[in-house]
Amino acid sequence: MSDSKLIDNSNINTEDMVLNMGPQHPSTHGVLRLKIHTDGEVVSKIEPIIGYLHRCFEKHSENLTYEQVIPFTDRCDYLSSMHMTHAYSMAVEKMLDLEIPERVEYIRVITAELQRIASHVFFIGVFGLDLGAITPVTWMFKDRERIIDLFEMLTGARLLYNYVWPGGVSHDIPEKFVQRTKEFLDEFEPKLVEIDQLLSTNKIFIERTADVGVLDKDIAINYGVSGPTLRASGVDFDLRKKEPYSIYDKLDFEVPVGKGEMGTVGDSWDRYNVRYLEIKESIKILRQCLDSIPEGDVHEALPRKIRPKKGTIYSRYESSRGDVGFYIKSDGKNIPSRVKMRSPAFSNLCILPYLSEGWMISDVITILGSLDIVLGEIDR
Repeated sequence: MSDSKLIDNSNINTEDMVLNMGPQHPSTHGVLRLKIHTDGEVVSKIEPIIGYLHRCFEKHSENLTYEQVIPFTDRCDYLSSMHMTHAYSMAVEKMLDLEIPERVEYIRVITAELQRIASHVFFIGVFGLDLGAITPVTWMFKDRERIIDLFEMLTGARLLYNYVWPGGVSHDIPEKFVQRTKEFLDEFEPKLVEIDQLLSTNKIFIERTADVGVLDKDIAINYGVSGPTLRASGVDFDLRKKEPYSIYDKLDFEVPVGKGEMGTVGDSWDRYNVRYLEIKESIKILRQCLDSIPEGDVHEALPRKIRPKKGTIYSRYESSRGDVGFYIKSDGKNIPSRVKMRSPAFSNLCILPYLSEGWMISDVITILGSLDIVLGEIDR
């Protein structure tokens, strides 16, 4: 063919294709819509569109008593309900300057770490499912059910517990709760080796996650990323260690951070692995608490009426997804003037457009799954 008949592509203008993922897509981990701009199979831009689960939690709180706000916090991060009520209760206690009985603190930490395990186990199962591995989710849900059974034994509920109250907990632990929790840990801990072999060293899983969606620690800090997602980037920051609350300063545990064992520090594999290692540390914390839980009255510090003095307070808490913050403004009444919640999942979702640029559409599923977001907490 002569040169005169060759087609000159230099002046051809092409437009990005725009794809909608969600809001009903199973891999969006809630009701999330992603507007994906692609150049062929390569992502050039992502716009997360939120708000489908907005329930006006913060505005509702301005018309409720401090006690009535508690069930609303349960419904924010519905995979870590114990953490939400604990975080809110700590903020109210800070306003009231309450001293919490030691037995209550031990019970709260026990429920918090059981909840952390349940959340991370859920993450491992669905993250594997996102990438095409069916076996992990069946294994993980079986173990998660054991924890949910313990919570049902303790609270009578299986998802939204309304258990941690300002000043204490709704009721004491049942007689056989400690024994059954220890039995669960004895059976569950050896299984962690099998979980590790199932995913951590799986060739396909490594190829889908290692070096994919690398989050540099400086970028993570600038975006306000927190929790396991931040620690996977090599940042040793956990509020339980850096700003200890409750009885965490009395407990012996490590803070896992990303080391780039299978690829680069801060990649999707590291974000998975940090959560896996945190399960081990939670088991360590639980064994210490279960062996040394003191006697006492869990209702001893419950205030008869919550009416803080005028002022504002901000309290932080390390949840399964990161740094949960509650800002409360009081005008001296039994109803808060303002309640504002800092969502760690919101900050973690904000990093998605940066991480996804230049990757294939299939890799977006990996990156999004590795962030472990919950839309109930983001939309509120």
